[in-house]
Amino acid sequence: MANLLQLTDVSKSFSGLEVLKNVSFSVAEGEMLGLIGPNGAGKTTLFNIISGVLKPNEGRVVFAGRDITGYKPHKVSKLGLARTFQIPQPFSEMTVLENVRAASIFSNSGGRGKLPKEAEALCRMTGLQEKMNRPAGILSAPEKKRLEVARALSTSPLLLMLDEFAAGLTSAEILWASNLIKSLSKDYGVTIFWIEHVMRVLMRSVERVLVIHQGDLIAKGTPDEIVNDEKVLDAYFGGKPK
Repeated sequence: MANLLQLTDVSKSFSGLEVLKNVSFSVAEGEMLGLIGPNGAGKTTLFNIISGVLKPNEGRVVFAGRDITGYKPHKVSKLGLARTFQIPQPFSEMTVLENVRAASIFSNSGGRGKLPKEAEALCRMTGLQEKMNRPAGILSAPEKKRLEVARALSTSPLLLMLDEFAAGLTSAEILWASNLIKSLSKDYGVTIFWIEHVMRVLMRSVERVLVIHQGDLIAKGTPDEIVNDEKVLDAYFGGKPK
């Protein structure tokens, strides 16, 4: 499979503190890739650089064959790269349906794939059909996460980046979330890049995992390889259990 996303030697510092250090990896078209690491490892900073929220100090970000390093978020979105945020911030006074429609302004006009184009269909896909005409501000925290995904999908993404979608969900909600993400990949052809602290759901879903620690990419491999990697065990637990 061809690479949809390629990062080469990406570094980022804040006030002299190096948060990312020469990070390089690729995401293949159609892949489900996970990203893990302890708190403060640099995961969200990496997502922010890819999606245009931040500009790297060094390195390149190439998406769908185009160098998008330093592109603004709206331009990145129109190329087919969408992301969710850890803390959803919908337009509270607007209805759920209006929120989804508003996000489609930044859609990938040349988008391909099988995702529905209609906001109503995306609300049904994300389990919000009963709340479509309600103000987004009244949604529960898990429902706001669903809305965050519906808004991202309304941009017709080739690549969807999920930032801790399962965090704070119940076991039943986590199962629902996992099934949705698998369906987006299998049934709709969306490439998935997923940060998650709920390790059991991530490891059961993705094909490959990247591990970042203190700004360094310390490991990459299949879920089975990652859970037995000594560098990963050291980063999380201070070493392999005796």
